[in-house]
Amino acid sequence: MPDLNEHTITEAVKKTFDTSTDDRFRQLLQSLVQHLHDFAREVRLTGDEWFTAMDFIERLGKISSPTRQEVVLASDILGLSMLLDTMNESPGGSATASALLGPFYVEGRPSAPNGADISNGVAGTPMFVTGRVVDEHGEPVAKAHVDIWHSDGDGAYDVQLTEQLHGEFAMRALLTTDADGRFWCRSITPRYYPVPTDGPCGEIMRAANRSVMRPQHVHFWFQADGYHPLITQLFLDDDPYIGRDAVFADRASLQADFVRHEPGVAPDGTEVDEPFVALDWTFTLAAERP
Repeated sequence: MPDLNEHTITEAVKKTFDTSTDDRFRQLLQSLVQHLHDFAREVRLTGDEWFTAMDFIERLGKISSPTRQEVVLASDILGLSMLLDTMNESPGGSATASALLGPFYVEGRPSAPNGADISNGVAGTPMFVTGRVVDEHGEPVAKAHVDIWHSDGDGAYDVQLTEQLHGEFAMRALLTTDADGRFWCRSITPRYYPVPTDGPCGEIMRAANRSVMRPQHVHFWFQADGYHPLITQLFLDDDPYIGRDAVFADRASLQADFVRHEPGVAPDGTEVDEPFVALDWTFTLAAERP
């Protein structure tokens, strides 16, 4: 075999995957090799630059934890997460647009009945969330599971407030839609916040002089039998960071009016003696098709 060079090594590496019995694995790895090699040739990547990249990848893993997903953040700030979201949406349908799961979703969150206060005592401006889940024909989707989670009024999630909350959950719950596809709960109003910048991803943001802020938003994850799961977010439409979301998730169709109210009767019929916010939205799920 002749000595390999920068023009022949790519095909040689790709051929080593020819013997795989998994067609999809073979396609993914061969394409990955092709694009990585093309990138290195295009930018004339140096050895020092590649060692810097490997060090970056290593540090992504070292700083990650169950409550700090730096690898997820890297995918988010590079736009890869939102690219995959948009690629995998139901084409041509009327389903609600998807958006990132984000690094702060937590399994094992508590279930709550509709109307519950899910803030778990965290102080903040009251927020009343009401929603309806329908199919693409506008018919209600009953018994849909609705995960909801968000930050507090300072932009911190419960997993970042473990000392204050003594490890308990707050501002997150699993709700279930009623026969009319409705769900509702009380919480506190979130706020815009910066993505973590004390790790490797922060180095990228600073080097690029990019905004590190996420506009005010609430996360949702819908799951119902016979429908495609929907992971999405709703954003405050007049947030100062709309259009500059560090992770590119603030799609126009997901910008909502977080309506500000003076003290009075809340959407759930209770009397509130302080200003509060109301968020109401109809979410459309796409049916699974053969």
